[in-house]
Amino acid sequence: MIRPSAGKRLRQLLADHPLMVPGVFNPLVAKIAERIGFEAVYLSGGALSAGSGVPDIGLLTLTEFVAAARDLVQATTLPVISDADTGFGSTVNVERTVRLFEDAGVAAIHLEDQQLPKRCGHLSGKSLVPAEEMAAKIRAAVAVRSDPDFVLIARTDARGVTGFEDAVRRARLYLDAGADVIFVEALESEAEFAQFAQEISAPLMANMTEFGKSPLIDFAKLAAMGYRLVIYPLTAFRIALAAARTALQTLHSQGHQRSLIGQMMTRQELYDLLGYSDYEERDRRYFQ
Repeated sequence: MIRPSAGKRLRQLLADHPLMVPGVFNPLVAKIAERIGFEAVYLSGGALSAGSGVPDIGLLTLTEFVAAARDLVQATTLPVISDADTGFGSTVNVERTVRLFEDAGVAAIHLEDQQLPKRCGHLSGKSLVPAEEMAAKIRAAVAVRSDPDFVLIARTDARGVTGFEDAVRRARLYLDAGADVIFVEALESEAEFAQFAQEISAPLMANMTEFGKSPLIDFAKLAAMGYRLVIYPLTAFRIALAAARTALQTLHSQGHQRSLIGQMMTRQELYDLLGYSDYEERDRRYFQ
């Protein structure tokens, strides 16, 4: 029996119920998300950039994004949704972007309508490409995908640049160009999330990132409004960074890590997560 593609599995999930999608910043965290019971995971360009020691302003390349996405795909059975920035160039660059992410086994990507150098969606100072230029990128993505179930998400950053009404206008244009899902970035109130969902009759994606312009709205409330995907791109990443800082400060000041042991994942828990015993068992079988 041939297993459905990652895009097909994501579409089946979205047709059934809204999805809470955590950002996972490495393959091991993806495994944790799957064990907890999440049904899809997200690769954030902000987390990938920060984890590489650089800000999220378009410094990382397409191949760096694809390599990170492929690692997640290989670590989990869950559909992987990936940030694909602006598509890494013009329409012909978008063609290559789609091909490489599809080849990596990713279920969905989102493309945004910012100009380079891009900025975090919740910072000021962004600039947008003309709406028709973004629509052309979406048409290119639709035309080149080999799997019709590969999910194309169009993100608009218009709310923080040209206003709410332009975000609605752009969303409609991007849907006409063939986008499967609309991702509206940096809405500034619960009322705006509700109004946008009323204005746009299509699958919608919301971003519940911390310390940004959007209020942190309960998943159930967003789902009731009509949002089918809700991402939490940096939640685990920020917690992990704060925990690492605390651990290193403790080690530096106390000269040992004994007081931290109770906060750690144990060796056995780590080995269980990695499936360590399965590797050993397979290795033994090959010598029989």
